[in-house]
Amino acid sequence: MPSFSILDDRHAAIALIRPLAFLFALAVTAPLLSAQDWHRRHSEFTKIDVPGAATFTAPTGINRRGEIVGTYSIISNGNFITRGFLWRKGSFTNIDVELPGAMAGTTNANGINSRGDIVGFYTDINFQTHGFILRKGTFSKIDIPASAGRETLPNAINSWGDIVGSYNDSSGHGHGFLLSEGRFTKIDVPRPELSEALGINRQRDIVGLYLGGQGIQHQHGFLFSEGDFTRIDVPGSFPGTTGAFGINSEGDIVGNYFDAGFNLHGFLLSEGRFAKIDVPGAFGFGTSAFAINQQGDIVGTYLVGHGDSQTVHGFLLDRDSRRDEDAESEDRDAGP
Repeated sequence: MPSFSILDDRHAAIALIRPLAFLFALAVTAPLLSAQDWHRRHSEFTKIDVPGAATFTAPTGINRRGEIVGTYSIISNGNFITRGFLWRKGSFTNIDVELPGAMAGTTNANGINSRGDIVGFYTDINFQTHGFILRKGTFSKIDIPASAGRETLPNAINSWGDIVGSYNDSSGHGHGFLLSEGRFTKIDVPRPELSEALGINRQRDIVGLYLGGQGIQHQHGFLFSEGDFTRIDVPGSFPGTTGAFGINSEGDIVGNYFDAGFNLHGFLLSEGRFAKIDVPGAFGFGTSAFAINQQGDIVGTYLVGHGDSQTVHGFLLDRDSRRDEDAESEDRDAGP
């Protein structure tokens, strides 16, 4: 992740856009759950920082076993280095793409499924961005044909191996995509200037964000399920600042938004109700939630400090300590 945006620190900065309510049959605007109710359902936050990565660690994917992937950055010999990581039972493993033409220090790991398949992206020596999947120790390149090799960014993978992400076409316009059984499908909210598909569950429900409008632009989250788009806006948020990043098989959705004071918060949308997620001590309530697994465990980032001294740290919000037992049962009962 060479750059960091408060709205979406997976990719480049995302502008704000005006609401387009007419695009959807339904906009999710349920009330926020109180902080006390929320924390009664969850245990403590665990800090996720790669050793030596003092300024930037960003977990963006978690599977049902609690294996976490993400990206961290360090300065080495005056060079800015970006690497993916896998966190398993408290131990970190580096992820560096090993493909012809891959530029060292440019790997971003974004998603992981129950089989341990990992997706993300990297930059080649010609400064083109490509997606990858890491399966059973082997890297394979992912390029959307319509991207003309310019930019393909896989973001998440479900238990069936379906992958969602985003790409830029030859005109520089951003689109979401679904890659399923070798076939690419464009995922675009009608009429916006940009769509990004960021999360997918076993039922192939997809969440993401879109930008649109004229002049000052607004951002909204979306849910794409059974062919229909639903807009997601956190109630009480600063207009046009909601992003939806992850969804589990229960239909729980996580993401982030700005409040009226322009403080950044994470959120969980579960059973029609929103709950605010704030890591204690985060600067400017600077918390983002990026992924949620079957057990309800959530990973994301939070900010510490301000200005040139600001740092980005990862967190795990662990909801269920019986993860290993449940994961083995689900693997037997649910198939892939």
